[in-house]
Formats: sequence, C-alpha cells, structure tokens
Amino acid sequence: MSKVVVAGVGMIPFVKPGANKPYPEMATEALRAAFADAGLDYGAVQQAYVGYVYGDSTAGQCALYDFGMTGIPVFNVNNNCSTGSSALFLARQAVESGVVDCALALGFEQMNPGALGSVFGDRPSPFQRFDDATAELVGHAEIPLALRYFGGAGLAHMQQYGTPLETFAKIRAKASRHAANNPVALFRSVLTADDVLASPVMWPGVMTRLMACPPTCGAAAAILCSESFAARHGLDASVRIRAQAMTTDTPVSFEARDMREVVGASMTKSAARQVYEAAGIGPEDIDVVELHDCFAHNELITYEALGLCPDGGAQKFVDDGDNTYGGKFVTNPSGGLLSKGHPLGATGLAQCTELVQQLRGTADRRQVEGASLALQHNLGLGGACVVTLYEKH
Repeated sequence: MSKVVVAGVGMIPFVKPGANKPYPEMATEALRAAFADAGLDYGAVQQAYVGYVYGDSTAGQCALYDFGMTGIPVFNVNNNCSTGSSALFLARQAVESGVVDCALALGFEQMNPGALGSVFGDRPSPFQRFDDATAELVGHAEIPLALRYFGGAGLAHMQQYGTPLETFAKIRAKASRHAANNPVALFRSVLTADDVLASPVMWPGVMTRLMACPPTCGAAAAILCSESFAARHGLDASVRIRAQAMTTDTPVSFEARDMREVVGASMTKSAARQVYEAAGIGPEDIDVVELHDCFAHNELITYEALGLCPDGGAQKFVDDGDNTYGGKFVTNPSGGLLSKGHPLGATGLAQCTELVQQLRGTADRRQVEGASLALQHNLGLGGACVVTLYEKH
C-alpha cells in the first residue's frame, strides 16, 4: 500500500446562485489552481473522480474536457453533501492500492437559490425514511426539510442537555471571526452571538437564519499521488493522507428514534473511530479540524461525535473557546460552510484545500501554529460520511 501525497489543491471563491459562471468554467478555474499549485501537467493524471449532485450524467466529463481530453477513465460521483470527499476517497483508494500513481478529485456545484429539493418527483425518494422519521420525531411540516433534520437534531441536544440557543449562536459567531481572515469566504463580516440571535427566526427557539449555511456555486480540486511519483516529478510531498474512512447508515439511524442519529451522528462516530484506530492516535492529537457545519447545530453535534469533547460537553466546549484559536482544537479556520458557503459537490474538496494549506503553513492569517495533524469531516444525508486524517511529513 502506497502512502498517498496531496500534491496539489485549488478552489475558487464560492458565490451565490445566479452570480456564478457555468459549471465547466468554474471547474476549469479550480483545476488550473490545483495543477499550478502542484506544478504538474494534466497529462500525468491517470484517473479522475468528479463529484456533483445537481447535474446530468457525464457532467464530470464535460467539466474536464475544456481543461484536457486525455482519454483517461472519468468517474462521476454523487453522494449528496459528502460528494466531494467521496471523490477524494476514491482517488485516494486508487493511489493507495497501487492501481494508479496519480489521480484527480474534482468537485463542483451549480445550485439554484433556496432550500434543497428533489429533482425527480416521479419515483421513490431516497430520503423517504429520513422524512418519515423526521415527521414522527419533530413534525413542523411547514418548515423546509433540511432545517427540520438538523434543527431537530439540535433540539434533541437542547432537550437532553439543556443546551441554550445561544450556544449555536456562539458557533456561528466563531465562524464569522474565522471567515474574516479568509479571502475566499462568501460572508466575511464579523458577527456577535447577539447578531445571530437577532436574525430572522426560522424555527422559534431552535434556529435563526444565520445558523444555516447558504446555497452557493463553486468548484475545488485535489491531485493525489504516490510518494514515488512525487519524488520522480519533484512535487511537494509534505502533506499526506494518513487515514480515511467512509461510513453509511446502520439501523440505529432510525431505530434510536433520535434526530441526532437521523442526521448521521453514528456514521460520524464510526468513521472517526476507524480513522483514529488506523492512525494509532486519539482525538486529543488533532490540531485543526474542518467539519461539516451545514447548520450550527450539526457543528455542535459533530464535536461530540468526533470525540473532541464528551457527550453532553459541547456547551462547555464552546463556552471555554476550545473550538477556536487558543483552545484545544481550531475548528473550521476557513469559516466553514456557514461562512464560506456549501456548493455540495465542491465542499469536501474545499475542506481538503484548507487543511493542506494549514499543514503546509501557507494559510496566512488563518494559520494554526504548529499544525501537524488535521481532521476533515464531510457528511451527506441519505447517507454517507467521510472522515480523513492528513499529516505533515
């Protein structure tokens, strides 16, 4: 099994739907950035994995063809919000197993404004079990489903542990402080917890608008290769993937009758445990984390699922500042999905880009000093969760 090097990363600033270029142009810009970062020609790539959620079949080929047509295998990947990291998982697997020496993972999304919705209404929905469980556990059919999913999960935490709404507001305010130092973040204005609480109410007592990430359009890419390939081509081999795991739902997602399980808490716990065991480390060894904060509520739940704090300890974790600079773990130094935006297919590769820059020491004002181990968490309902551990070599 070959050690997998992240030789190049690149992304474009995410923008609101309607302000974007067509997806092939966004993809080409991200690819140019990644290959310039690596100092490599596209002709060296042997396989490509291209992730997107909203698009016709073989949109991956369309996104690549403007950049180059080399005849290599191109695989189209769709795993909801974890699509980008699923493409990364497959590229890593191809390199690690020795099937190829160099693989590309590309993710993009051209989204519509407003809440996520189904495209194919004439066939069974892959979310029917999730919708039925949510209707039974939280009701509120008048609220968009994504808000019910993750708001319901946050509400379950509030009911069990007495977590106040202010804690979620503090998470969103932290994201804004981090994003202020990120030139590619969509929202860069610094907010206070009071600002977040004063934003329009989406679910009384559970969620305000600023606690939800915005739909955005964008693209990101990563070039993976073996150590020997990096040496032959004179590539930067300072960042490697040390361990990675993908999980999907088990019966507990629905049998537990807990919205935290419906939105993937056990998927996250299982993937994180596999990664820690494979790497021979514990969560206390991590320096920096990019996790899936589609809602402030999911960030809080994920602290516990990743083992960054004990179950029920998330409020204290936030209050003590252990989720930011000067605390135990710097979480989402990029500003996360809440500030950077969430173009579904690109998100996992944007997280990869941020963490590679952190480990290289090139994150400028976002830099986490001395970072040597970085953890990525990317979650998609339906469901799939990918946890990746990067190390500085």
